[in-house]
Amino acid sequence: MNQADRNEYPFASHFIDINGHRYHYIDEGSGEPVVMVHGNPTWSYYFRNVVKELRKNHRVIVPDHIGCGYSDKPSQSDYDYILKNRIGDLQFLLDALDIKSSITLIVHDWGGMIGMGYAVKFPDRIKRIVLTNTAAFHLPKEKKLPFSIALARNTPFGPFLIRGLNAFSRGANYFCVTKRKMAGNIKKDYLVPYNTWGNRLAVYRFIKDIPLKPEDESYELVSEIEDGLVKFKTTPVLICWGQKDFVFDRHFLYRWKNFFPQAEIHCFDESGHYLLEDDGDSVIPIIKKFMLHQNHCSEMC
Repeated sequence: MNQADRNEYPFASHFIDINGHRYHYIDEGSGEPVVMVHGNPTWSYYFRNVVKELRKNHRVIVPDHIGCGYSDKPSQSDYDYILKNRIGDLQFLLDALDIKSSITLIVHDWGGMIGMGYAVKFPDRIKRIVLTNTAAFHLPKEKKLPFSIALARNTPFGPFLIRGLNAFSRGANYFCVTKRKMAGNIKKDYLVPYNTWGNRLAVYRFIKDIPLKPEDESYELVSEIEDGLVKFKTTPVLICWGQKDFVFDRHFLYRWKNFFPQAEIHCFDESGHYLLEDDGDSVIPIIKKFMLHQNHCSEMC
């Protein structure tokens, strides 16, 4: 596989074996642990600039989910691409690294389900939570699944669009940034892990695993995660939100406010789903300040 630009992603690669699959992760710096969990169709690359800053004072762990980034990309018969296994993989890694306390959890997109799925199992391990355009609960009743995602998830065209044309990953490079155009080299780096039909399986399976009805495989687990969010009513929470996200929009933000009324909230009116690409220069100092001072005052928007 090709590699991302080392100037943008200057991190040593680490691997752990999970049931015969190589699970890639970044492990930078020292101090209290910060665990960042990416979504779809990104990979650990999404957090690269946050890693560069936080590794100065913390131990930063950022895995690539199986099928994503530099991790192995097994066939569907060799790995079950469902939420339960994603959470289990993260738990396996953190246990192997003996990271079991004082964790700052930073999540984005599907990383919210995965990261908070881990957190509700081990609430005593979590010190702080940072949420960026994500969810750990069912689709809000007021929100319809966007047409582009429904087309990929619910029609026979999904495999052709996602795995054949790489439409989901390519489209994200354009439609998930709204404040500024993504530079060509950054677009290229995001696509590095997803360069063939086989290497795009995880991207497709994440879409198929979106739980919408009780009969969907991960629906019950998401219900359990949602019910478990009450465990963090007194945990310091920071929410940074791109207001032009066409998926994780204001309906999701309102739900997070209800779950975590203690949260410190910062909204970015011109930013989209890839908040760290649109407004990373503003978001990263906010994260650093939050971790330093844990200002719990809510900034409603």
